[in-house]
Amino acid sequence: MTALKCVAIDDEPLALEILKKYIAEFPDLQLLHTFEDAVSGAEFLKKNKVDLLFIDIDMPDITGVDLVRSLTEKPMIVFTTAYKNFAFEGFELQALDYLLKPISLKRFSASVNKVLDYARYKNAEDAQDESLYVHSEYRMIKINLRDIEYIESMQDYIKIYLLNTEKPILTLMSLKSVLEKLPASQFIRIHRSFVVAKSQIKSIHNRKVKLNSIELPVGNNYSDFIRDWSK
Repeated sequence: MTALKCVAIDDEPLALEILKKYIAEFPDLQLLHTFEDAVSGAEFLKKNKVDLLFIDIDMPDITGVDLVRSLTEKPMIVFTTAYKNFAFEGFELQALDYLLKPISLKRFSASVNKVLDYARYKNAEDAQDESLYVHSEYRMIKINLRDIEYIESMQDYIKIYLLNTEKPILTLMSLKSVLEKLPASQFIRIHRSFVVAKSQIKSIHNRKVKLNSIELPVGNNYSDFIRDWSK
């Protein structure tokens, strides 16, 4: 794997120096630039391809969270901050990690390993169709496609329900986005809120799809599914 192109943004010069020192310890990371000014950093990110962004959350001109939200193409994100209460905002933006200052080299190393694992997973996901990788609760989860029963949309999030598992996996992703990652031969959308595994369909009756554990409605805009299934 080629080295990940990195940028670090922090209004504290000492914090940036520590990040520069730590990044230099890892041959899999290539530091392109550091910025004390968040606005300048945002402009650089909008004009250059960056794989990984280390960014402080609490900055004077624009917060790290708002800066990340403003990016059309988001790199992998690791937030840094001196405050514990920003953790949920990092989760909302699918940050890979959340580093609390002062950052030790040991903790930074663990974060880099998490990032590298994610990058490898993304590459592997493009190369095969048997698994789906999703980001949930600050970690990557590998899901075997054969274990998925159905997927439910919850506005900006989706819940992935697995066979023989009570608790679904929650991840920040649209139903449309996850459907693009799934093979059409194995999964189908039956409602604006539901995608089901074809192999788990037991019967269809009165515009309802019966699976192993639940019955789901067929949406009005997905009536073709019933006709095609009955052929």
